[in-house]
This record gives sequence, C-alpha cells and structure tokens, in this order.
Amino acid sequence: MPALRSPSPGRWLRTCGGNETTVSLAQAGEQWQVEWTPAIVHPELKAGERLTLRRGADPRGSILDASGGPITESRPVVVVGVQPSKVESAEDLAASLGEALKEDGVDTGGLPKRISEADPDAFVPVVTLRKERYLEVRPEIYELPGTVFREESRVLAPTRDFARALLGTVDPVTKEDIEADADQFRAGDQKGHNGLQEAYDQRLRGVPSMAVTIGATGDAGANSGRELFRSEEQPGSPVATTLDAATQNAADRAVAEATKNTAIVATRISDGSVLAVANSPELGMHNLALDAQVPPGSTFKVVSGLSLLGSGAVDLDTPVSCPATTNVGGREFKNAWDGGIENATFRAAFAQSCNTAFALLAPKLGEDGLAKTAAELGIGQKWDLGVPVHTGSVGTGGKPVDQAAAAFGQGRTVVSPMAMAAATAGVARGQWKQPSLITDPAPAAPAADGPELDRATIEKLRTVMREVVTEGSGRELSSVPGGPVFGKTGTAEYGTETPPRSHSWFTGWQGDVAFAVFVEDGGNEASLALTATERFLSALAG
Repeated sequence: MPALRSPSPGRWLRTCGGNETTVSLAQAGEQWQVEWTPAIVHPELKAGERLTLRRGADPRGSILDASGGPITESRPVVVVGVQPSKVESAEDLAASLGEALKEDGVDTGGLPKRISEADPDAFVPVVTLRKERYLEVRPEIYELPGTVFREESRVLAPTRDFARALLGTVDPVTKEDIEADADQFRAGDQKGHNGLQEAYDQRLRGVPSMAVTIGATGDAGANSGRELFRSEEQPGSPVATTLDAATQNAADRAVAEATKNTAIVATRISDGSVLAVANSPELGMHNLALDAQVPPGSTFKVVSGLSLLGSGAVDLDTPVSCPATTNVGGREFKNAWDGGIENATFRAAFAQSCNTAFALLAPKLGEDGLAKTAAELGIGQKWDLGVPVHTGSVGTGGKPVDQAAAAFGQGRTVVSPMAMAAATAGVARGQWKQPSLITDPAPAAPAADGPELDRATIEKLRTVMREVVTEGSGRELSSVPGGPVFGKTGTAEYGTETPPRSHSWFTGWQGDVAFAVFVEDGGNEASLALTATERFLSALAG
C-alpha cells in the first residue's frame, strides 16, 4: 500500500514500491487537492509518456518428439493490430485486411465496431501471424492507414497443422479460465487449450519475465522504452512423446489433401509407439483420430476373421456362401459392390470384403466370441495413453440379426482410428500392446499386454490381409512405394437415412508401421480411404 508523510506544509511524500514521490497539495476552500503531475505515478514519468508492462517470451516447456527434439517451442510472430487514432476509414481498413488475411481465416466484419469502441491510442488486435506468414502479406497490409504491429513470440509447432488437435494451442487466458481459477490466472497470462497443451498445462507452464517501461503516449505498436523494472523468467518442464516428425508430416499432408474429414493414426508395431496422429485441418481441435466413436465396418473383419480362424470354424479355403444379398432375422444384408461371389472360399470372401458371408458365419462366433477376440486386441479395454482416447466397444449377445451385423463391424460396435490401428498392430506383432504416446511423465497405469496370439492362426490372417491388397478390395495399394502392404478395407453405414450414409476405412501395416485411415462420410466404397492411405505411404516413403 502507498504511504504518505508530510515533510512540510502543503507537500507530502508518497512512498510506493521503494520509490518516493513528492506530491504537492493546493488548498481549495476547505479542501486540499493533489496537484496532478505524471511524476506522482513514477518519478521518471513525464508529460506525454506512459508506463507499459511488457511480458517476455513464454518460457513454457516444450512438447518433445521421439528424438528428444522440440515440437513446440517459442517462435517469432507478428501481432497485426489497429490504432484507432491513425485510422482514416474503419470500413475500408476492415475490407482491405479481410481480403489480405482471408487465407488465415480472419473475419474482420466486426472490426469497425471494435475500433469505434476502443480508446484512440489503444492497440486493437486483429490476428497473430507466424513471422514467415507476416512477411508474405506485409506488402498488402503494412501501409494501410491505422495498422500497427508488434513483434512477439509464441509457443508453436513447426507448422500450423502439425498434429494440431493432439497438441492443442497456447493462448491468452479467457474470461472463463480466470473465473475458473482466479488465484492462478490474470489477464494476459498464457494457458494451454485443448490437447496435450491443456492436459499438461501445469507441467508445461512457466513464469514469463516481466518488464515495466516508460514510452511515448500514442505509440501503441512500440516495443521499446526506458526500462524501470524486470523480473526473470522461470521455465516450465517438457513433455516427451513418441511422435515421429517424418511420419506425422506424411500423415498431415495426406489428410490436408483429402476432400472430406479424415483421420490417420500410425504406430510402430515392434514397441507400440504412436508415430502420428493427424486430423483434417477443417476439424480444428476435434481429435477424430482419438475421440471418434464410429462403426468400423468391414475393417472389423480383422477381428471376426481372427475369431473364426482361431476357433477352427473356418480355414482359408473353406467354402462359404457369398450371395449378393441375404436375410437374417428379417433384415437384408448386402455387399458394398452390389454383387456376390460364386463358389467362394473364406479367403476370397475376406479379400473381396463379402458382408453377406460374414453375416452368415456370425453364429459360429458365439454370443461373446467376437467381444473376447476384440478384447485380446485391446478394443474396449481400459488404456492409459496420457490423453483421452476411445478404445471402442463391442455389442455382445443379442438377436441373430445383431450378431450378423456385428460380424462385419456394424450394429452396436464402435471404435476410434486409434483403437483400430492398435488392434491391427497386434495382429502384425502377434500380440496386442497398448500404444505409447507420452513417455515423460509416463502414464501411471498402462494396460497390460494382451495374450500371445496363436502363430498358425495369425499367419493365416496375415495371408488374407495381404491378399486384400494384391487381389482384393485394396488393390489400389498394390504398387505403393515402401514395401508390401497388408490390410483391410471397410465401409461403415451410419445414421437413419435411406439409403444410409457410409464412412470409409482402411487399416493395415507396411514394414514396422501399422495405421488406420478413417474418412468421415466417405461413401459406399473404401476408395477415399485408399486414396488417403496411398498419399500417406507415398509421402512416408519420400
């Protein structure tokens, strides 16, 4: 609290923060009034100047990739703003900025109102741009009357879209943040929002340096001034992940080129490390790759195929019925290609993705055989990934019609791309292992490894998963670079429309990388998922 003491009549000394300031008082009638001067605030403050609090770069800990290198780190940005007193026409300025920044998703429709309501010398922020992006648009915005600029730094990933939904963002605290924890946050503080940045905010967040400066009034964009006080920063701690930059970049590129919302998850088969988690840029912070709860469609034939082969109900060359349509319990089931296979065997039904064959084989799975096999592949189990993830659920029992639908991933069965990628890695490895994403701090209770799968059964399943690509529904991937691809296509009906809408899937592996590709509302064929897979593997091969 400031303290006042009187060294002489009409003059008082004001002490605050260790500084003494002489305050002159003038008598007006029976009242004494302070004679205002800027020096009352600080002895060095003069007319035409103001005090400014400057925050240093956020000393936030980095999110690290598998090599130990920083994914997120302090990177230069430019805050594009407006100083109302320098604006000639708010409407013209808003239109010009909107046109120049439309690729950055900036809506300047409300800018004139914000300008009119702000103090004349205020800094009205418009957008924060990475330095390289600012340099691209600088010729279009720098000379506009009213624009001012601040060079700062922000904690950012290498690119705007790099694992965006998984990583989250670091932004100024919101009103809601402050209301939720007023003891911790003040206006201007930075906080993680969404993804890892929010989940590990306490660990990552440091204390930035602070500086109080004196600068000229009316220069809202200035970064300089006479420094009066500075406090040093206290760095936050890093969070280590298993992400691989090359794999993540390949996945990000593939989803960015997709025409519909797409998610890709990639894991290392040998140790379960999560190499990439990618979502279409249009999804923003919606992490479809981890959070989706959608039917797996025919990709779930990997699970039902493992169960059928493992129980001895079928062998690869066992004759099966694959009609164009079949009726089970009053419901008609059909194949995605509106046809059937004459003289079909199990391997042909699997490779060509014959829904009717699996619907007719459903009784051989038993009431809970499918759920047991799914659990052996981690589906529906409790994981500790370090971030929320939907591991899936499989309907058990039910009427024959429900069992028929479940046999090829319909009905009550739902999964996420992460769950399918991990299950597929389990088939490739011969044993399911919970994926690992965060290594420091390590999750407290990861799921135990699944049982070792029967070697002979797994070899048979791997054989037909290879035939999906060489001569079946995944032939588009037969010549992708990087080595042989094993996998399973899938279409998954959803909703109540007639005919129903469908998602598109592909799950598989190449070398030591297992992956799942999901295209939301991708249509009745797996082609969109196959296209995204081809782009991903081609980019990964370089």
